[in-house]
Amino acid sequence: MKTIKTDWILFLTILAMVGFGMVMLYSASSAVAELRYHVPPYHFVVRQLLWAVGSFLVLMYFKRRDYRTFNTPAWAFSGLGIVLGLLVIVWFADPRAHRWFQVKGLGSVQPSEFAKPALILFLAYFIARRAKSINQRHALLQVFVAVAMLAVLVVVADLGTALVPVITAVIMLWVAGLERRYMLGVGAAAVLLVMVAIGSRGYRVGRIISYFDPDYSKIETIDTHHWVRNYVQRSTSVRDASYQPRQSKIAVGAGGVLGVGLMQGKQKLMFLPDAHTDFIYATVAEELGLWGATAVLAGFLVILWRGARLFVRASDEFGKYLALGVTVAIVVQAMINISVVLDMAPTKGFPLPMISFGGSSLLSTLLCLGMLLSVSDHEG
Repeated sequence: MKTIKTDWILFLTILAMVGFGMVMLYSASSAVAELRYHVPPYHFVVRQLLWAVGSFLVLMYFKRRDYRTFNTPAWAFSGLGIVLGLLVIVWFADPRAHRWFQVKGLGSVQPSEFAKPALILFLAYFIARRAKSINQRHALLQVFVAVAMLAVLVVVADLGTALVPVITAVIMLWVAGLERRYMLGVGAAAVLLVMVAIGSRGYRVGRIISYFDPDYSKIETIDTHHWVRNYVQRSTSVRDASYQPRQSKIAVGAGGVLGVGLMQGKQKLMFLPDAHTDFIYATVAEELGLWGATAVLAGFLVILWRGARLFVRASDEFGKYLALGVTVAIVVQAMINISVVLDMAPTKGFPLPMISFGGSSLLSTLLCLGMLLSVSDHEG
């Protein structure tokens, strides 16, 4: 019987990051839970802990299974079909935001989060079988239809969540050898889809403008009738779209090198919105300083290192592209989140994997990492 060799560096890094996320979540959410939601201070961390237990069981299930058993049409297409079906259902179940199912005791479930593992499995299966003919039009049409359908449905619910699987798909296809002309076509289609999605919601336009032209001085040299400003203000309750990144930078700056101390942060006290979700990295930087923020970044770099190593060492094409897809999806999402927190990119709702509050994000992330660990355990 073949001996399974666990990548303990990767496995312990995952455990450490989830545990660290629980600590920071309690620190970031305890005051908000009492002041805004009028619930006990441990409300959010207990809910996240329940998700963490279930997510860890999912991780262990995928870790123990030989990843080669996922290389079948049943896994490749059923995952994609289930996510597509859930995205259609949630459109009607949540008529306001089209994003969440409400589950008693667990809060909300966001089906778009599961687009990442579903698309990664599908693309790894597709590339493994079409590696030598990936530039043939009939092969490209199959993958384009699948990616486009998923991207459109996810964009309808949440533009930010759609970016990660789309970027992951583009990188996987590029590494697989997709010709430049097709890459340009895919890139152009993606840019067009993003532009339409941004333009369809005033608050999205406002976030872009607040990053590049916060006082509308450049835009209104052309738009003298203030149509853009009025469109943005009619579409959102938040008039100052730069408020959140400004408060985030204050938190990061206040932390300095050593931080103000765990539980001692001030920005989370109703100044920084989403301090326990999308902007939890700012709370880490404020309370634990440069050292704490660097430690989180180092955790994602370890995942990048071990994932890239598996891509090189995996003995088959499916394992290679499964490892590549998981690594790219998690690291890209983390880098975008950190960039937004540091005001290096326009504001968008991206949870920081394994750190931010969000059960769907945690489950999706640990599912993906379970597949990555499976490649590590069974490769060769």
